[in-house]
Amino acid sequence: MNEKKNTAAKIKSVLISQPKPPDDAKSPYFDLAKKYKLDITFRKVITIEGVPAREFRKSKINFQDYSAVILTSRNSIEHFFRMCSEMRYTVPETLKYFCISESIALYLQKYIQYRKRKVFYSKQACHTIIDIIKKHKKEKYLLPCSDINKTEIPDLLDKNGINYKKAILYKTLPDDLSDIDIYKYDMLVFFSPAGIKSLFQNFPDFKQNNIHIGAFGPATAKAVQDAGLVLNVSAPTKKAPSMTMALDQYISEINKKK
Repeated sequence: MNEKKNTAAKIKSVLISQPKPPDDAKSPYFDLAKKYKLDITFRKVITIEGVPAREFRKSKINFQDYSAVILTSRNSIEHFFRMCSEMRYTVPETLKYFCISESIALYLQKYIQYRKRKVFYSKQACHTIIDIIKKHKKEKYLLPCSDINKTEIPDLLDKNGINYKKAILYKTLPDDLSDIDIYKYDMLVFFSPAGIKSLFQNFPDFKQNNIHIGAFGPATAKAVQDAGLVLNVSAPTKKAPSMTMALDQYISEINKKK
């Protein structure tokens, strides 16, 4: 990834394109704000809208045809079980769940008796969940996803000859950002390609100027660069597996020079 340094002034204000964590949560973003005296604004830039069952039926996907499901986010879990309910499909206890992280796997507890089900998860990156999936090649997988889905998992599934089917269960729509002044921020941080789409839908004449831009995930980083923007910092990397760690390293380097 070719990241570039920014010659802008010290980073003092940051827009994090995610909902704000609870005030009592031990969020590393709060630690970051305190450490560098940052003004951090949390603002979701996309809205998730479930696909109605009547629309999903047109895909002619029958849940009973699949022995395993690949879950990449909380949204994929929520809308998978929502659709099962709307389709009046009883999820069998034999269904296997493959999750890209432990936190996502644990989120399943909202919907299933976790200990009684076969749940697999990656302890590092999404590449490792593929290694687990390859050990279960006989399964027929369902991949719940959005209409704007990241290509990394499907690409890995295709590369390894995994029998799977995408199930578009929710749509990712740009949120209305007309109430914010995008140019008051020294840095913008995005977590999905849909976030970049939302940026330009809300601000079609957006010019980066000296604004620093961060991106989480290779698909988001690519969307930043495809939009003609300069990518200043990305995660995950070996040195910074999380976005907050990447921001900590980057802001430390930038601010000490100013």
